[in-house]
Amino acid sequence: MPQFFSNKRLILLLVGMIFLVALISFSLRDRNHASLPEQLIKDVVGFGQSMFSKPTQYVTGVFDNVESLLNTYDENKRLKVRLEDYVTLQASVNDLRLENDELRKIVDKEEDLRSYNPIQSTVIARNPDQWEEKIIIDKGEIHGIEVNMAVMTSQGLIGKVILTTPYTSTVELLSTQNPNYRVSAVIAEDQEVFGLIEGYDEKRKEVILKRIDSEYEVKVGQKVTTSGLGGIFPKGILIGEVTEVTTDDYGLTQLAYVKPAASFSILDHVIISKRTITAVDGTDGENTEADLTEDVGDDS
Repeated sequence: MPQFFSNKRLILLLVGMIFLVALISFSLRDRNHASLPEQLIKDVVGFGQSMFSKPTQYVTGVFDNVESLLNTYDENKRLKVRLEDYVTLQASVNDLRLENDELRKIVDKEEDLRSYNPIQSTVIARNPDQWEEKIIIDKGEIHGIEVNMAVMTSQGLIGKVILTTPYTSTVELLSTQNPNYRVSAVIAEDQEVFGLIEGYDEKRKEVILKRIDSEYEVKVGQKVTTSGLGGIFPKGILIGEVTEVTTDDYGLTQLAYVKPAASFSILDHVIISKRTITAVDGTDGENTEADLTEDVGDDS
């Protein structure tokens, strides 16, 4: 009798295992519709999940809203402080502008190194072989564009015009490898420190500010702008920010690596600056080496 019950339990166990394997194989088949037991189980589980998830989401949303309100309050305080600083700065700028206008009237000076007339233009072509060096814009001679006019974006200086046609112009970028390409620049914070943008480091993607007098201290993070003394570029156009300062090959002067403020990779709309003051062929112009050689010869 005990052996019979033992065999019966074994038979039931085998039948149960067979049924379980059949259910598993049935559920693993590729089907478009769930079976009735699966539907019941999924519906019951889904209902239970929704019962727990909705209150949880509600509580979480309340905490998120409170956190958002606190962040908004803190951000509002910071913005108010910055707004007050901006108002103060704007008042100072207005005072300085009025004072500058009055001084200019006193000395009867109408032109300024910063003054220029902006001409809006669009980039229409870019040679793949010189992608980082030159662009072509849709403004030319009939629009008043001339060779050596400075070209910029809303972020900062990008280059100058080197060739014009009646309806287009070619712009050489600061990222060019042309060894004769120069821009007279200045770092003006505590004191004015002058130098020349000469060269572009392809690995660093930065321009090089050379010929900085070694007696001046140049710091990382200082802004570099055009000096207006090179004869072409108006004064005060942002070039970039100093990232590293070192000495030149001979140790007599300093050089600084400057991260350009404007991106040379994506250029759509540019601004050509037409100086109101008469442009001269200075350090920003062509034949700089020849001019310097001639000056040295005359002095001797």
